[in-house]
Amino acid sequence: MAFNHLPAGVHDALSPLSVRPVTHSVSMAHNQLPRQAGIRPSPRAVLDRLGTGAGRGARITHTEHLPPRLGSHADWPSPIRPEVIDAVRAAGIERPWTHQARTAAHALRGESVVVATGTASGKSLAYLAPVLSTLLDGSEEPSGRGTTALYLSPTKALAADQRRAVADLTAPLGAGVRAAVYDGDTPVEEREWVRQYANYVLTNPDMLHRGILPGHPRWSSFLRALRYVVIDECHTYRGVFGSHVAQVLRRLRRVCARYGSSPVFLLASATSADPAVAATRLTGVPVAAITEDSSPRGEVVFALWEPPLTELHGEQGAPVRRTATAESADLLTDLAVQGVRTVTFVRSRRGAELIALIAQERLAEVDRSLPDRVAAYRGGYLPEERRALERALHSGDLLGLAATTALELGMDIAGLDAVVLAGYPGTRASLWQQAGRAGRTGQGALAILVARDDPLDTYLVHHPDALFRQPVESTVLDPDNPYVLAPHLCAAAAELPLTEADLDLFGPATEELLPQLEQRKLLRRRATAWHWTRRERAADLTDIRGEGGSPVQVVEAATGRLLGTVDASAAHTTVHEGAVHLHQGRSYIVRQLDLEDSVALVEEASPPYSTTARDTTAISILETTTEIPWGDARLCFGSVEVTNQVVSFLRRKLISGEVLGETKLDLPPRTLRTRAVWWTVTEDQLEDARVHPQALGGALHAAEHASIGILPLFATCDRWDIGGVSVPLHPDTLLPTVFVYDGHPGGAGFAERAFHTAARWLTATREAIAACECEAGCPSCIQSPKCGNGNDPLDKRAAIRLLTTLLAKAPDQPPAEG
Repeated sequence: MAFNHLPAGVHDALSPLSVRPVTHSVSMAHNQLPRQAGIRPSPRAVLDRLGTGAGRGARITHTEHLPPRLGSHADWPSPIRPEVIDAVRAAGIERPWTHQARTAAHALRGESVVVATGTASGKSLAYLAPVLSTLLDGSEEPSGRGTTALYLSPTKALAADQRRAVADLTAPLGAGVRAAVYDGDTPVEEREWVRQYANYVLTNPDMLHRGILPGHPRWSSFLRALRYVVIDECHTYRGVFGSHVAQVLRRLRRVCARYGSSPVFLLASATSADPAVAATRLTGVPVAAITEDSSPRGEVVFALWEPPLTELHGEQGAPVRRTATAESADLLTDLAVQGVRTVTFVRSRRGAELIALIAQERLAEVDRSLPDRVAAYRGGYLPEERRALERALHSGDLLGLAATTALELGMDIAGLDAVVLAGYPGTRASLWQQAGRAGRTGQGALAILVARDDPLDTYLVHHPDALFRQPVESTVLDPDNPYVLAPHLCAAAAELPLTEADLDLFGPATEELLPQLEQRKLLRRRATAWHWTRRERAADLTDIRGEGGSPVQVVEAATGRLLGTVDASAAHTTVHEGAVHLHQGRSYIVRQLDLEDSVALVEEASPPYSTTARDTTAISILETTTEIPWGDARLCFGSVEVTNQVVSFLRRKLISGEVLGETKLDLPPRTLRTRAVWWTVTEDQLEDARVHPQALGGALHAAEHASIGILPLFATCDRWDIGGVSVPLHPDTLLPTVFVYDGHPGGAGFAERAFHTAARWLTATREAIAACECEAGCPSCIQSPKCGNGNDPLDKRAAIRLLTTLLAKAPDQPPAEG
């Protein structure tokens, strides 16, 4: 029997609300801090009030104080036009920070550059000043449309936010800068104007991939004059999504060359390790890095918060902590009562809805005017809903927002006082990016990380040095992944026939893939070039977000109203028949899932339960790329095939998490070819570890769960990017084996990073299990919120002994990275 732990889209990220009837601290309203305009309580004072009440102070496991930092100024490089400098001064910025001036100097010299500094350090102005100055120069040319620039952001919200910022800054510059958003929300009647007249186009990689590049003849005048490509929040382009974007950018460079342009890339990133290396890999051109942050910063108080244990017991009788969702909803409520403007970040769409709903209900008990000042924000909302929320947050009409990472990226939300993170966001880079949303106008800020009942979160709130004394991670992406590269070669051939001269541009795997694409009759070689052969659009061969197909539309059956969408990869587990679906505080039950038409029909209901999918997983080894001995054990990396099938779902009481029943489902299996790291042990090693046959399955299963939970410390991933399987006797290895695999076709680089850091990764895994205070295993160490086997069997003590024996012969030096 195999025990599996599945990647994103296979289980809902939110476990049922395992909460006691809450004695909520709304009494704080009677001694709340002043909310008058201009009065900002200190972050320490706000935290002190949050920590009052029975047992609350004990939930704060660590407080980190980051002192304020002074800034250093420089002068703008001389080529920046005086009109731009005057406009910047009119916006209240007399002189740039040193890193802004250095970035602008690189851009004006025609050198691609990435500015990787902290949140709110002025990265936007660092690239906007040279871009706007160059656009003004181009607008004075006697013929043609002049110079153009393209801005790429990972989200529509960020592009819209940047458009507002550009409009404010360029108002004094007249018609020399014509900025416009071009994305899926742009009305059809506006698109032609953008193509013909805009010289600063703000879009996203999806629209570049599906719209602009396939229709490049209509964009010829824009592309011919393209001087700059701005890539904002470039640290988000990691894993499969980053690998796709890397190939989209290579296609852009190729089409630009066709029209005689060679744009300079200007990238902005949160603080990250080796930003120049990552930016070069993303764009395919040499990129310089500006990493010294010369902007000032207000004080930051960062608290680590661990919810208390409840009297409830979960699967296999394990003790259960109060959920990060319920705890964060309490904190959002208390902060709103204090008049503290707050964003709460949560990993799942459903979690964002629940936090907002709980906060609204509890605020209604304090003041009937307060519930309307808290809302949810997540992907899947309709465009007009997203824009209304963004305006309300900017204006201050909203005091609190429960948001997914759709709001994390670069949104200039001035005036926020606090950020609550409902669970570790997966990487230290994202942690600081989210925490930096508060205090963006220079005032002090409060950040609170609320731990989930999860091995990594529990480890971090008790090991603060792992957060505050370690550098941020390197960005992992693999543009040579054949599952990524192949559809982009087809898309490139449809844009312009591929020639031998293009092979180097797309990478070393191109030459091997082209004959395979010919055999599949996707490309045809004629003379010296490869041509696209199909009638359909080549750009539709792939979803660059790696979501595996068209989003499933969630439709209200009675009215036909479109409520939103769900990623195709998540449909089997979140909108199967009988699933409970939440949307803007209302609950619905799915009556039918039509996979062929990508539609889920729902009807509004208020069931007293949540639903959780159950599944089975099998894994087979296709190829072992690398294998190294750890004594008698073996550590391996290679290609695997994973077969998963959702077979049933559980109904659980909302408050207690008690299982009410299980319902069978008839959904087709899904197959994934990807990359994995795995390790095996021998019978002799099992004897040395005193792991008896009856305990073997539980030991392997526990080690698998915990290792997946800890891997985000060593790779830019979270547990929803990866999956795992443990087998007491695997048919390919004929030994007890634990697999951890990338949850994306062809791999995302995470399993490879795990292979190269295996000794440190598995040592931290063993330490996390051993340090947990529970007796037999709990969600804080070896239980998984997405286990397809109901966290059974698990054996905590045997897992510790097994990992100790495995690591005893681990080599001192990690295997070299290719």
